[in-house]
Amino acid sequence: GIFVTLFINLFIPGMGDSDWNTNLGWRWMLGAEVIPAIAFLGLIAVSPESPRWLVMQGRVDEARSILNRWLDVVKTEYELKSITDTMQQESGRFSELFEKRFRKPLIAALGLMIIQQFCGINAIIYYSTRIFASAGAGMGDAFMSTVIVGFVNMIFTLVAIGLVDKAGRRPLLIIGLAGQFLALATVAIMFGNGTESGILLIAVLVFIASFAMSIGPIGWLFASEVFPGRIRGRAMSLASFTIWVSTFIVAQTFPMLNEGIGASNTFWIYAGVSLFGLFFVMFLVPETKGKTLEQIEQSW
Repeated sequence: GIFVTLFINLFIPGMGDSDWNTNLGWRWMLGAEVIPAIAFLGLIAVSPESPRWLVMQGRVDEARSILNRWLDVVKTEYELKSITDTMQQESGRFSELFEKRFRKPLIAALGLMIIQQFCGINAIIYYSTRIFASAGAGMGDAFMSTVIVGFVNMIFTLVAIGLVDKAGRRPLLIIGLAGQFLALATVAIMFGNGTESGILLIAVLVFIASFAMSIGPIGWLFASEVFPGRIRGRAMSLASFTIWVSTFIVAQTFPMLNEGIGASNTFWIYAGVSLFGLFFVMFLVPETKGKTLEQIEQSW
C-alpha cells in the first residue's frame, strides 16, 4: 500500500507549479492513500475467518473447512485439537508479564521493538523526500528516490519471509543491524561532507534493505514467539503500544533534531542505536527457529 501511494505521488507534483503543490498538491497526495485502502478493504471482504475465532464461536465445522484448504485431514484435526486445548487454558493476567520468569523475554521483545524504531526507519520513510531534497536533489528526483525506497522495502521484506525459517532469526538480525549501522554511518558522513545525492540514495537503500530483511519483520515475529499462549495477547498489546509510542517519538523529534543539531549528527544517533541493537541481539536475544512455544518458554 505504501509503495502504491508513493508511486502515485511521484506524478502529482507535475500537475502544477510550486504554489499549487503547496496549497493543493499535498491534498491530492493524502487522498491517494484511498486507493490502497479500498484495495485492502476488498481483500478483507474475501478473506476467510480465523479458524481460532470460529472455534471460539462454536463453529468448528467452518474452522475445519478453512484449515482443509491448506492442511491434510490429519494435520487439520491436530490443529483443531491444539486450538481447543489452548482455549481451555486459564487466561493469564496482565501483571504476569512483569513476573521474574518473564523478565528476560519481556526485555528482549520490547528492546527489539524500541530499537526497531529508534534506528530511524520512519524518519526516512516519512521524510525521505525532504532528506533527498536537502542533499541537493530536485523535487522530481527526490520523489523518484522515495518511490525506490518503498520498492526496496517491499522486496527485502519478501526476502526476510523467505529466509527467516531457513537462516534463523539471530543471523538475519545480526547481518541486518550491522548493515544498518554501516549504511547510517555512511549517510551521516555524506551529510557532513555534502556528498552528492546519488551516493546518498545508495546508502539509504542499503539501510532500508538491511532493516526490511531483519529487525523490521523479525521484531514482530520474535515478540509473538517468546510468550506462552495464555499471556501472548497481552504481551503483543504491550509490544504494539511500545512500538507505536516509539514511532511517534521518532516522527516528532526528527524535524527538531535535523534543524537543531543537523542531519549528520541526527543520523549518527540513529547509527548508534543500530550498533547498540547489534550487541543487544548478540547478548540478549536467543534463536527461536524450529522451537515449539513450550521449548522457548523453558529455555528462558
